[in-house]
Amino acid sequence: MAGLVLLVSVVLMSAAKVKKAMVKENGAYVVNTTEIAKDVVGYQSPTPLKVYIRKNKVEKIEFLQNSETPKYWAAAKKHLLHAWDGKTVKEAKAMKVDGRTGATFSSDAIKENVKRALDYYEKNK
Repeated sequence: MAGLVLLVSVVLMSAAKVKKAMVKENGAYVVNTTEIAKDVVGYQSPTPLKVYIRKNKVEKIEFLQNSETPKYWAAAKKHLLHAWDGKTVKEAKAMKVDGRTGATFSSDAIKENVKRALDYYEKNK
């Protein structure tokens, strides 16, 4: 019985942690991919970000701290920072965004984080 109680507690705590992946700030939904995409790794580490969605459109993307090589991360970030801005969630999900040559792993990780954030938003708004 004690084992079952412990298992239920762990499951509920895990669900609560993931549920906090999206909050509402100043009228925008903000999806933080730290937990929902922790398996998405660039060249060296997970590459979490926040996706801001207002009125079903991507407002902006904010890159969170990671351990990627600064030179390559900066190149990928510069190239992809505004790629999805102003797009509806449906348009953003359908986009085939080119990565940054020379920063392929980081670029791919950014794109996957955005995809997961948009999917999470659609399922939980």
